[in-house]
Amino acid sequence: MTKTISGKTALQIVVAVLAATPVLVGLEGVLSGPDFLDVAASWPIDLDSHFRFLSGFFLAIGIAWYSCIPDIETKTERFRLLAACTFAGGLARLVSLFAAGLPSRGHVAGLSIELLAVPALVWWQSRVANKAAENAQLSGA
Repeated sequence: MTKTISGKTALQIVVAVLAATPVLVGLEGVLSGPDFLDVAASWPIDLDSHFRFLSGFFLAIGIAWYSCIPDIETKTERFRLLAACTFAGGLARLVSLFAAGLPSRGHVAGLSIELLAVPALVWWQSRVANKAAENAQLSGA
């Protein structure tokens, strides 16, 4: 007998896997500062401060994505807010690509997730939420 997972469960798994990146990278950035990127260690203190602040923000967004996983079908507003924040970060990364040049593969992967995968996740979460609402109406809940 083959057991398949539901669209909701699959979405929860994908969000859990993808949210690991901002959590782990954000934590590393907070702890290591710009040194995390293997750059020459002569940077202004203000850059270190700003980098760690943004890393903390990245960490918080990753944790917030995890807060969407339980009952993901009911977390549409939070999901969309986090998606908008993530997409905005991707747009900023795109500005950097045009202004400063092609970044490392890891940053290109992040850009792809932020601008392509995140909108797809919003669409997917919407479908899961709509299906849950339809099922609730059918069951009289």
